[in-house]
Amino acid sequence: MSRASRNLLEGAATFAIGLVLWLFTGGVEVPVVTLTKVGVVMMCVGAAQAATGLYRTTRR
Repeated sequence: MSRASRNLLEGAATFAIGLVLWLFTGGVEVPVVTLTKVGVVMMCVGAAQAATGLYRTTRR
């Protein structure tokens, strides 16, 4: 698996996990962080990683 494909796959997975956290953990109480905010951050990181993978894929 090339680095571009791996970045695209990892970015999509990270985005999906962040989306699940954002949508379904609104009522969960954790002392240190808010899980919905963690989900938003993970979606941003996943989207950036997927965009990098997509850029590298099309750049070839």
